[in-house]
Amino acid sequence: MVIDTHIHPALFAPICRDEKKLAFRCEEMNYHLMKPSDLALLKKQWRLADIERVFLLPEDCSFEKGQAAISNEEIAELMCMEPALFVGFAGVDPRNENAAGQLENAFETLGLMGLKLNTAKLKMFPYDDRIKALCRICAQYKKPVIFHSGMCLEKEAYSRYARPADFEELADKFPEINFCLAHFGWPWVQETASLLIKYPNLYANTALMSFDGPVQLYHKVFKEDMGEYWVEHNLADKIMFGSDSPRIRPVRSKKGLDALGLSAEVKEKLYYRNALRFLGREA
Repeated sequence: MVIDTHIHPALFAPICRDEKKLAFRCEEMNYHLMKPSDLALLKKQWRLADIERVFLLPEDCSFEKGQAAISNEEIAELMCMEPALFVGFAGVDPRNENAAGQLENAFETLGLMGLKLNTAKLKMFPYDDRIKALCRICAQYKKPVIFHSGMCLEKEAYSRYARPADFEELADKFPEINFCLAHFGWPWVQETASLLIKYPNLYANTALMSFDGPVQLYHKVFKEDMGEYWVEHNLADKIMFGSDSPRIRPVRSKKGLDALGLSAEVKEKLYYRNALRFLGREA
């Protein structure tokens, strides 16, 4: 069993009916030369990687853009179509005056399971008071938070707002919230690793930005940039599988992790057990 903790449903056909909205989304998220895919095709691709559950991540920079690239309502629509498959996360723009109300609505009315924010795109440091206000809501509802961390390939997104070390205050001030630093904070992977060791409530996923394919990149990051046995001996409980689809097909990401030669016990943790604990569930 595999849980993919990092999929952007930007090109899922059921939410791509509006051509103007789709064009806006692809421009905002830097998805070009790709077309929408039916859920039946996507599910076939996921089966190749043994994926049984998928985290769907939104994108909301509506303060500047006037609309979300992927809205909470679209995430909820997809969840309703495949409730056993999809785990939908909410997105709100903390710069909007009604951000708190939108997040509460996402949890109470839409049934979304956590919060996803991209501070690089929002141009906000993670310790901004407006983000802390949203974290207090997540603590109240017992919901986890996924942050983009590290380099961002989207337009008008600046990595200085998403460096892993700048998330430390949140991890410390909100120990009751499980946080994920997506993309393992690449290229600051050692920074991420040090935070994972220090904070029990901090996780990372493998949705890495790459110049190479996952086989080459995962070896570079998890065997060279970090110590040979860091994952096996120190970080096995803190890393979750994530593909960053549609940029990378999940089956390629899984092959990259399989090639690391990790023990069966550790792979089981990376592939699904850690994700269940991140959600507040046990395997």
